[in-house]
Amino acid sequence: MLIAKNLSKTYPAKKALDDVSVRIEAGEVSGLLGRNGAGKTTLFKILSGLIKADSGEVIVQSSRPKPVGAIIERPGLYNYLNAFDNLRIFAGIQGAKTDADSVQAYLLKVGLPLDRKDPVGNFSLGMKQRLGIAIALLNNPSCLILDEPFSGLDPIGVASLIKLISALAEHEHIAILLSSHLLSELGRCCHSLYVIDDGKIVNAGPTKQLISQHIHSYSIIADNIESSTVIKRYAFTIGINEVKVICNSEEISILLNALLKEGIRVTACIPDLTLEELMKGTVS
Repeated sequence: MLIAKNLSKTYPAKKALDDVSVRIEAGEVSGLLGRNGAGKTTLFKILSGLIKADSGEVIVQSSRPKPVGAIIERPGLYNYLNAFDNLRIFAGIQGAKTDADSVQAYLLKVGLPLDRKDPVGNFSLGMKQRLGIAIALLNNPSCLILDEPFSGLDPIGVASLIKLISALAEHEHIAILLSSHLLSELGRCCHSLYVIDDGKIVNAGPTKQLISQHIHSYSIIADNIESSTVIKRYAFTIGINEVKVICNSEEISILLNALLKEGIRVTACIPDLTLEELMKGTVS
């Protein structure tokens, strides 16, 4: 379990954190959502012990050799070495096992191939992120902190990394906190969300609850939806390949059932929710 209580941090130019509190249970994935400069990286540096807060405290309930593993900003890799040698060097630095079987086990845990002998400078960004996570997992930490892990990844890379993060939380029983400025990424893997803006937590709660409370429109893709009579009961606009309908999370299921009865085949229904909408809420 990872707990931060009333953390504040001020730099000469600005106050980076203002009375920030978060709590992540073992086996839970929690997301920190905020635009660039909101205070995400400062919070992560404090939680991982890289810098000290001006006030507040960090509590890590752990009986494992390493309480917190983290990737802050980008994994610091030796690009001229292969994945195995990178991991073995970091294992030696952290006092973890450096034998071949132990190093290979970490590579397999994060889904990296054992037969890649070329320098990691040749790796894709997604593979580098996986290697960074393997390094963070050395010595079996209770908590894992990932700063913008999806940045620069293509949709396939994002989906693959989400699958890995979810598996680590479920099977390794790790408390995981990750950040992003994109709700779509965090909404797919996080049990709970914290929304940070200008150094303050402005909204927080279970992911499903926060999303459902702040959705006011949906983009629906369907054949011949323009011919529907049901859709005309709502405020809507027609786009190139979609119809955007103004309705809340309770109304959408009623609308979709009505469209089905009309014989309208819906192929996709996408909630429209922005970071700005979540910033309007209040901390629960």
